[in-house]
Amino acid sequence: MDTSGFRAMLLDISNKLSEENVESLKFLCTKIGKKRLEKINKGIELFDCLIQRAEIGPNNTDVLRKLLNDIDQTVLLDIIEDYETHATRIPDGLDEKEREKINTATAVIVEHLGKKWLQVGRKLGLQPTQLEGIQEKHSRDLEEQVQELIRVWMKMRKENARVEELIQALRDCKQNLTADLVEKKLREP
Repeated sequence: MDTSGFRAMLLDISNKLSEENVESLKFLCTKIGKKRLEKINKGIELFDCLIQRAEIGPNNTDVLRKLLNDIDQTVLLDIIEDYETHATRIPDGLDEKEREKINTATAVIVEHLGKKWLQVGRKLGLQPTQLEGIQEKHSRDLEEQVQELIRVWMKMRKENARVEELIQALRDCKQNLTADLVEKKLREP
């Protein structure tokens, strides 16, 4: 995802925040430090601090989502959605054959995994904030949660994403039936 698009998205959100919203956000961002927080008057200044602390970035909007959700500005989540929709979702370096295998595996996993997706997500190396972000983003749709889990994992792994890693994570989480179904589907001509 590009940095300029990310910064433009942050500016758009900042422009829509009221002074009261900014104060609420500052209250939630306790790790920044009281002296620094006192100097912040705009959302964009706070976002810059969060970028410097590596809490948000072009590939990590989970903390930002949580903050906006916590101050009851869920309307602004649409701006993040729009940014992520237009940004590259699947890494360019991934070869076409591997991408097709992962897509096939994803269809099977979405259909069969169910509520154990969080456990599989942890095995794949996703951070708790990323998993919470997925839950909040698709709170009422289990299949979308699984789909988003695999998208986030692919963004993390970039050109190193391999279907074998998905299968191993399933097996490590005792989801052998789903792993077997993925392998069976991949063997089909």
